Amino acid sequence: MKKFNLDLSRRGFLGAGAALAASSALRWSPSYAQEPQVLNYLSWPGNADPYLVAEFEKENNCKIAIKEYVGGDQMLAVINQSPPGSFDVVLADAEYMHLLHEADFLEELDPADYPLADYWPEFQKFPLHWFDDKLFGVMSDFGYLGLSYNSEVYKPEELASYAAMWEAKAKGKVGFFDWYLPSMGCVSLSNKNANPFDIDEAAFGALKEKLFSLKPQASGFYTIADIFSSLRNGQAHLIPGIGEWITLGLRMDGAPVDTILPEEGGIQWTESLSIVKGTPKKDLARKFIQYTASPKGQVLQATKADNKKSIPSIAGWKLLNETMPDQAEILRLQFDKPNVMDEWKKGRIHFRKLPVQQAIEDWNDVWSELKSL
Repeated sequence: MKKFNLDLSRRGFLGAGAALAASSALRWSPSYAQEPQVLNYLSWPGNADPYLVAEFEKENNCKIAIKEYVGGDQMLAVINQSPPGSFDVVLADAEYMHLLHEADFLEELDPADYPLADYWPEFQKFPLHWFDDKLFGVMSDFGYLGLSYNSEVYKPEELASYAAMWEAKAKGKVGFFDWYLPSMGCVSLSNKNANPFDIDEAAFGALKEKLFSLKPQASGFYTIADIFSSLRNGQAHLIPGIGEWITLGLRMDGAPVDTILPEEGGIQWTESLSIVKGTPKKDLARKFIQYTASPKGQVLQATKADNKKSIPSIAGWKLLNETMPDQAEILRLQFDKPNVMDEWKKGRIHFRKLPVQQAIEDWNDVWSELKSL
């Protein structure tokens, strides 16, 4: 298994990843890797919630031991620093899968093992999951990132364009999720870049200038937890690069927030499940991905109370509409009404990717410079 040369291009990031590894152990420890009925899971927070995994654990007489990370770069640091065999399954943002694949951390998957035919045609051969026509990841859920806002301060028509962030009304009230990729991606869209992460040096220079011009508007740079509180308490009225995965739960809890995709479009985030190379529990790992991709597993992914998501499975949509029609309506996963696939089919959605024409550290350095202005 090839190790990432992480001090490489993520300056200062390796230390942050190590700190996260120390602080986010939660339900995971290396000793779990020796227990055959424990599935070791590297994931964004919350994905071993009993609501999602209790039935799988019962059916397979196992326990899910999760180690949590926040952000793809931190995921790379954790998996790079962990001894082989530490993890059986990894949930990764799809744009990071090519790095995991290049480093030989992922097992090839047999497409016949997974219910991909149940998925919307647009997602059956999702390009970020396939390398040399071989499958290495299965989509578990997705969502769109645009402009989230305080609905007591703004009407949707005022936010037809990302340009609203530069207006006088937004001064000191534009918050940022402290991760360069979604935030800079939305600003890149505001600069009319059709492929927001695949831009030449001239366009990258213009992106930097446009981003820096937002600093006087900024209310702060937030962790996920701080995003929730800043939207609730009015510290931030606009936040680019987040979406309904945050605002829907807040809105259902009474907060005056919403998310809109401006005319320049939005960015799709995608979570993908993969089997980690060399796991001795490959069969259990495969069953876990099958469970998550099943109609029942998809309904659970969509309806978790504190983090609702869109799901790629048509069969999952059908089961959701049959069993929880109110949730299907809230999540816009209905077949006979406007739904989350409409924006996709209109060409308004762009996959979130890692920078194509620049190095990762170039974008990270611009983000760090913005925060230090």
